[in-house]
Amino acid sequence: MSNIINKKTILFILTSTFIFSNSLSDAFIKVSKSSNPAVVSIVGKQEADNSFQDDPFFRYFPEFSDFFDMPENFGTSLGSGVIIDKYNGYILTNNHVISKADEISVILFDEREFIAELVGSDKLSDLALLKIESDDLDEVRMGDSDKLQVGEWVVAIGSPFQKALSNTVTAGIISAVGRSAIIDRQNIENFIQHDAAINPGNSGGALLNLDGELIGVNTAIATGGNSWSPQNAGIGFAIPINQAKRVIDDIIAHGEVSRGFLGVSIQDIQSTMSEALGMKDTSGALIVQVVENSPAEKAGLKEQDVILKVDGKKVDNTSKLKLLISSNYPGDKTKLLILSNKKEKTVFVTLDSYPDTEGISEKETYSDNESFDLIGLIVSDSNNNVEIKNIDKKSNAYRSGLRIGDLILSIENKKIADKDDYKNAISQYEKGDIIMMKKSRNDRPTFIAFNIN
Repeated sequence: MSNIINKKTILFILTSTFIFSNSLSDAFIKVSKSSNPAVVSIVGKQEADNSFQDDPFFRYFPEFSDFFDMPENFGTSLGSGVIIDKYNGYILTNNHVISKADEISVILFDEREFIAELVGSDKLSDLALLKIESDDLDEVRMGDSDKLQVGEWVVAIGSPFQKALSNTVTAGIISAVGRSAIIDRQNIENFIQHDAAINPGNSGGALLNLDGELIGVNTAIATGGNSWSPQNAGIGFAIPINQAKRVIDDIIAHGEVSRGFLGVSIQDIQSTMSEALGMKDTSGALIVQVVENSPAEKAGLKEQDVILKVDGKKVDNTSKLKLLISSNYPGDKTKLLILSNKKEKTVFVTLDSYPDTEGISEKETYSDNESFDLIGLIVSDSNNNVEIKNIDKKSNAYRSGLRIGDLILSIENKKIADKDDYKNAISQYEKGDIIMMKKSRNDRPTFIAFNIN
């Protein structure tokens, strides 16, 4: 009897596995058939210096150049794109795919080719919108990237390496969401991480759910640290479509993206720092510097304040704060929950326009007779601050990141203008205490905190 039950169980498992496998395969086939016609290859053409001009023969015998026709020399780049509006011919891609191109060609799934117009681009989000003229186009359906779950199946479509491999389909799962500081800390990053195989040329291509909806724009890959090998290492990153929708709307309406600007330099919070600030965890963004005449200064925000929420949405880290602030528009009245002097309070700030610059960033000798002080430093006066001249490498000050040449600007909100200020400040501490200070290296101020050992 038991043998019969075991056989039935095995048969059930095999049948279920077969049905699931076929069902998943059918889903991939359906997505591929419905979405492929809307995914395009993008070739950027860039004029380059004539290749003959640097030839040694023509450098030494320039008179012979008149006897030869000098061929035009062009550099090309390859990427992918997604048709998001078949009636207006709008194609979404990455900014880095087309940023250096003098001419942009779009090649459709059916091999028709068009010269594209650049409607607008946005470096901070690495997105661009193109337009082609045609009455016969397909488009993808937009999904909702906020509903994505880790472990969910996804499909990537693009043109890896060369045009001959256009509309390559791969599959994988969502590995993580909300990834940041992947490409550039100055960028607005909130990536979907997935393991569908993507490679150079997939940039700007589609990331789709199993309903065939566009939920992301493939943008970057991890390469396993081999600079000579750009192939995929099983880690890909895509811009969430909900983030892209805002960029698309702005570009169509205004030709550029408009973002809110707060006017603070910020940093993430470490565990020892959170204790010094009177916090229960490390969530939030610590204000290192407030820009003069900025919305932040006008609202009364100060150095060492911690921004905990923006319009009721939790700020997990500095990347989340940048995303939330930049999602609002200039002139928007924005509600901030902050921690100031270990007390929570609500502040309202009217945002300004994001500047055109790259953004606001998050400036050895000593006497043998001098000994290290309580926290393991030897300092000297330096331009209304004190400079670290030597540091005990066994100290927590060193382990926390302090180095020779760093300037100490303040300790626990007390400005340090000279060695006397510094000595008075550290005299308030004992071994085992947590000390928090503001230091500067290469004109970049940051806060650090550590236990004095």
